[in-house]
Amino acid sequence: MQEAPKKKLRQRLKNKYRLVVMNDDTFEEKMSLKLTPINVYALIGTFTILLIALGITLVAFTPLRQYVPGYTAIQLRKQAIGNALAVDTLEEKLRLYEQYFGNLQHILAGEDTTGQDTILPSGTSAVPSDYQNIELSRSKAESELIEKIESEDKFNLAFNEPVPSSGSRIDMLFYTPVKGLITSGFDAQEKHYGIDIVSAANEPVKATLDGKVILSTWTSETGYIITIQHKHNLVSLYKHNAVLLKKTGEFVKAGEAIAIMGDSGELTNGPHLHFELWHSGQAVNPQDYILF
Repeated sequence: MQEAPKKKLRQRLKNKYRLVVMNDDTFEEKMSLKLTPINVYALIGTFTILLIALGITLVAFTPLRQYVPGYTAIQLRKQAIGNALAVDTLEEKLRLYEQYFGNLQHILAGEDTTGQDTILPSGTSAVPSDYQNIELSRSKAESELIEKIESEDKFNLAFNEPVPSSGSRIDMLFYTPVKGLITSGFDAQEKHYGIDIVSAANEPVKATLDGKVILSTWTSETGYIITIQHKHNLVSLYKHNAVLLKKTGEFVKAGEAIAIMGDSGELTNGPHLHFELWHSGQAVNPQDYILF
């Protein structure tokens, strides 16, 4: 009894049908196709499988996968993370440079910045604010030389007498940064805003006044440079050093060793110190106030 329905079903699947395409006006037969239910099911199944395979291929191996929700390429994720990190770095650098130029504006405007916290960019990286934990890489010979210079200079209290200047508020006791021979003087027209002093090898460079180090870094043109902000809107610059002994943010005393004279930077032709003195944002001739 149960085999009879199965036989009927198999018979129905094997029944042949004819699909005819006919001209509706003339009833002329244009095309005919013999079909069975099994052939129709097989054709539909094959077409469905081909459509699924084509869809999977398009999603897996073409850029269309980017438009599928939840299907993002790993490379795009990495690129997004890299872009986010780059934006954060640029924002931090922008903040540091804005503060740096703000400090320069205060200096050029003649304002006293000795009591302000100064952050300056050094090359492409920011200057750390934790000055106590900065490690300097020095050789044993450099360390011994620095220790010798600092010990010799520790109790040196000699100062030059102030040189009066008419119409100027600069009436202070300046310490000579380096004793030596002046090879190039101050010439504002030639944009040489300081003096070049030649002295003995490994000569210590000393702070001309008490103040705060606002810049202690290296540049390709001037080599190792250190800048000190003093009271009464005075700023002193010391360029082409071989070694820097002080860091940004440190307070120094007049006559204290801050660097060792050298020949660093592109704009130099021998060991010497390029010394500049600025008052209220204008360069002044150091020889008007210091005896070298």
